[in-house]
Amino acid sequence: MPEIAILGDTHVPSRAVALPDWVRERVRAADHVVHVGDYDSEAALATVRELAADLTAVRGNMDPGSVDLPRVAELDVDDVRFVVTHGSGAPAGWADRVAETARQHAGDGVTVGVGGHIHEVVDEVTDGVRVLNPGSATGAAPASEASMLVVDVEGDQVTVEVVRE
Repeated sequence: MPEIAILGDTHVPSRAVALPDWVRERVRAADHVVHVGDYDSEAALATVRELAADLTAVRGNMDPGSVDLPRVAELDVDDVRFVVTHGSGAPAGWADRVAETARQHAGDGVTVGVGGHIHEVVDEVTDGVRVLNPGSATGAAPASEASMLVVDVEGDQVTVEVVRE
C-alpha cells in the first residue's frame, strides 16, 4: 500500500526557520510526497526535493518567480488521481476552487483535490469531490499548529491520517 506524505505552506524563511524534524522523518519515509506550494524560497524547495523519494509539487502564491513549478499537477496512485493545486485566492470559496480544479483534471477513477493556501487541515467532500488540505507543515501563521497528512491508497480507497506536532 503506497504511503503519500502531503505537506505545504512551509514558508521558509519568511515565517519559519526550517521544516520540523518530525516532518522531515515522515517525508523521508513516504513512498511519494506531495507539496501544495508556498515553499517561500528556492532553498526550501531544494530541501523538500532532497528529502522526498518522489515528489509532486505545485507553485504557491508566495513562491518567488525562480521557483519553476506548475500551478496544477496530477498524481495517479492505483485507481486514484490526486489533483494538486495551491488554491490561491480568498479563504471563502477555497474548497470550491480546489474541487473545480480537480473536476477539470479528473481521471477515470476516484479523483481527490489537494490544496493548501489557507493553512487549515481539511478533509471534506465538496460538490462530490474529496478535498484535502494538510495545513502548514511548519505551523506558519495563520496556522495554530504544524500539521501534515499521511495518505494510504489501496485500489480506489483513500485513508487519511492527520499528523500534528
